[in-house]
Amino acid sequence: MALMRAVVFKGVGQIVVEDKPVPQILEPTDVIMKVELAGICGSDLHWFRGHQKISPNFIPGHEFVGSVHSVGDAVRKFQQGDHVVSPFTAQCGECFYCRRKQTSRCDKSLLFGNRSHGIGIDGGQAEYVRVPFADTTLVHSPQTVRSELLVLMSDIFPTGYFCAARFLKDMSREEAQESVVVVVGCGPVGICAIASALTWCPTVYAIDMVPGRLAEAQKMGAKPLRVDENPESAIKEATNGRGADVVLEVVGTQEAMQLSLSMVRPFGHISSVGVCMGDYTFSGPELHGKNATIAWGRCPVRGIFEESLECLARVQSQVAFLCGLHMALEDAPRAYEMFNQRKAHKIILKF
Repeated sequence: MALMRAVVFKGVGQIVVEDKPVPQILEPTDVIMKVELAGICGSDLHWFRGHQKISPNFIPGHEFVGSVHSVGDAVRKFQQGDHVVSPFTAQCGECFYCRRKQTSRCDKSLLFGNRSHGIGIDGGQAEYVRVPFADTTLVHSPQTVRSELLVLMSDIFPTGYFCAARFLKDMSREEAQESVVVVVGCGPVGICAIASALTWCPTVYAIDMVPGRLAEAQKMGAKPLRVDENPESAIKEATNGRGADVVLEVVGTQEAMQLSLSMVRPFGHISSVGVCMGDYTFSGPELHGKNATIAWGRCPVRGIFEESLECLARVQSQVAFLCGLHMALEDAPRAYEMFNQRKAHKIILKF
């Protein structure tokens, strides 16, 4: 049996690197990828910290790029040696949702690197990974984005773009120029949301509690606000008491959503992509009195891949710092600890 080195989750706060069997073709639509780069994502911290209950002994990682190692008999679009990038979900490409580019809700969706809700499969923080539905999941690596940034296209850049685009891309140019956008949370997804929003709107505020994150947001052109210094008041003052036109929520907590609701103007919009790990409770009269539109949910990466890639090609110099720290696969336990302690914006495991 051929073996590979892989990151393995052993329990809350416990990551090891050990030998695991190299995955095999199980279905004729499968591809086996040889991984070159794999990202550690903020959503990986949910199970690492124990906020999301998941059984141990799975291989994490839903952000990965590499080359095709072997292909199933039914695969038509890829061949051995092709350089490819994978979204964080595999999707059939044929169901009601896939036909409408709502791929995050595919009837046969499989989530890489997270065995939750019965739809998870082993992920890409390993030397090899099995990719189901390869023809409707994988994308040939484009020439428009530097290769070291392609790992962003697995999840966080399309997610940040999706968060911003839901309400901004259909605005008229005049409305977009006049709109005030607020991004709640300046982690990696928040940074991608800021970069995307700035392609439509010149006035973007960024809210966080980590000075380093706010400094990076400011370099990109956003106006930084500390979460503990009454950002609601600052937004009201900046808009003559009206409130934000669009709020992008990327944290996934009751507090972040409540802040978003407090800041948004009547008939404004809230776009939320933060992974919600608990129940939310809001005041009915407040919701009714706002007339706000709130959109939630997981990004359909494969469905919006091409349009988000076009945006990344325009802003890649602004977000390149997210891929600046590379660590060896064998250093994954230390990488997770560093990321958990917010000592890095993002960490890329290199093979």
